Amino acid sequence: MDDNAASPRRETAPEAGYAPEAARYRTQRSGAPPDKNHHPRRSYGALDLGTNNCRLLIARPSGDGDGFTVIDAFSRIVRLGEGMSKTGKLSDAAIDRAVEALSICADKLRRRHVSIARSVATEACRRAANGRHFVRRVREETGIALDIISPEEEARLAVLGCHVLLEAGEGPALVFDIGGGSTELVLIEPGDEEPEIISWYSAPWGVVSLAEREFNDLTSLEDRLDTYQRMRNRVAASFADFAATLPTIGYQPRLLGTSGTVTTLASVHLDLPSYDRNKIDGLILPAEAMRAISADLAYKSVAERALIPCIGKERADLVVAGCAILEAILDIWPAPRIGIADRGIREGILRSMMAREGRLQ
Repeated sequence: MDDNAASPRRETAPEAGYAPEAARYRTQRSGAPPDKNHHPRRSYGALDLGTNNCRLLIARPSGDGDGFTVIDAFSRIVRLGEGMSKTGKLSDAAIDRAVEALSICADKLRRRHVSIARSVATEACRRAANGRHFVRRVREETGIALDIISPEEEARLAVLGCHVLLEAGEGPALVFDIGGGSTELVLIEPGDEEPEIISWYSAPWGVVSLAEREFNDLTSLEDRLDTYQRMRNRVAASFADFAATLPTIGYQPRLLGTSGTVTTLASVHLDLPSYDRNKIDGLILPAEAMRAISADLAYKSVAERALIPCIGKERADLVVAGCAILEAILDIWPAPRIGIADRGIREGILRSMMAREGRLQ
């Protein structure tokens, strides 16, 4: 779930869009009374190390037992999976970038006196021949114990973290998370609390893995469009078996996306001068508008994309791969609108930990 906020690189500052003690999540549609055992000072940490990003949230349960308040956050593009499609290993430079970011996260966890934390790693560490070696180094140098989770657990956590933003309607809905190394597709039956997962699929293509497979620094418009079409075809082929299992749609299909791709495209749609989470999280946009932006970005060169404020140099070479994946998703699940979530795995981890401790009703 993916490559979230489209924001500039930061050192120790909170993640863009998060104001400590201000970001409030209502995690269930519940009128339950506050938890009698609630301790206002107890804090929880959730860290998600993906193929492209390192993200941390630190939060406390809210007083009504129905949500939590973010007290600190961190996000940095580390490109942990860079070059892995050729070597099958995490590079020394990528490991160093990730360890540096994780050291900042470890410092935040200590300074915020986090009582319980869970740190997960996803596709890059699952696939890398030296993934376990990397995890050991992280533990030795930062104290953070990374848990390499399965694609199924990744999908479950992403859904748990964002499903409350799903547009109201009838019938099953599709939730997707376009990550750096993989894309998770989850068909759910929404409920008042945690949704039922009907089926799920993890495609081996994310913005990093797909861009490395198909991308060249092309100057010709014809070459760029050919590359974009190859990206779409490659993703469509990987989706084919899952698409064949999807139900025949006799209702208006609903779609909810959590990833840097959808939050970035939503920012471009709103023509934001800089990323603003408060304007993006929970937004619902026409699918055709997202397709139009995707097509426009596919026309542009890397240098032209880099000039767009909410894309910038860090995402200019990857955003079109995300666009190709998004269009392939719309091809198999033709929803008229797309819900945008700037929340996912980290929020799912927080909900899981707090619910297990009785901090959420």
